[in-house]
Amino acid sequence: MNPSSTKHITLAFTGASGAPYGLRLLECLLAADYTVYLLISSAARVVMATEHGLKLPSGPQAAQKILIEHLNRNFDQMSTHKKLIESKKLIVCGKEDWFSPVASGSAAPKQMVVCPCSAGSVASIAHGLSDNLIERAADVVMKERGQLLLVVRETPFSTLHLENMHKLSQMGVTIMPAAPGFYHQPKTINDLIDFMMARILDHLGIEQGLVPRWGYDQRD
Repeated sequence: MNPSSTKHITLAFTGASGAPYGLRLLECLLAADYTVYLLISSAARVVMATEHGLKLPSGPQAAQKILIEHLNRNFDQMSTHKKLIESKKLIVCGKEDWFSPVASGSAAPKQMVVCPCSAGSVASIAHGLSDNLIERAADVVMKERGQLLLVVRETPFSTLHLENMHKLSQMGVTIMPAAPGFYHQPKTINDLIDFMMARILDHLGIEQGLVPRWGYDQRD
């Protein structure tokens, strides 16, 4: 079955700070019944362990098992764990798994999100290096005129960072810095994370009820 005709998406975690963003987005995509091809850089595994206490092994299958167990603890339905395994909704790929569908324009999903996205990943994608599967997957989505979102987490931005983002923006890539708003009056860190999730899901065309839309609650 061609992934472009079904609910498939590529999600990448890179070494920028912001592991909770990536995990929450993975949870939201799976809850929306998407099949997720997950790519995890070596630096992202270090950040995940540091910021979230989640130690992901380098082996794709072992990492997939740990992620499913972690997500299952967060989902409300007890049957979620079984559903994820049976339907293969979460597919973790190795960083050099060149036979993965995401590496080919004829098979890759038309949507991809890098969350969090490091400035180094921005630079590599902007210059088409394709030295690992994350860079190649992004390159494929761009050349196939798909939708690529980069949730950049860096501050301040150097001139070089801005030039790379400007270059990608001119190519149709959506640059979405991890910069949550406060008009929804967040009470917890999770509220701030969900603000970003709502914006990402909106851009992907996925229904969400995480954060009220501006102006709607004022008219009630």
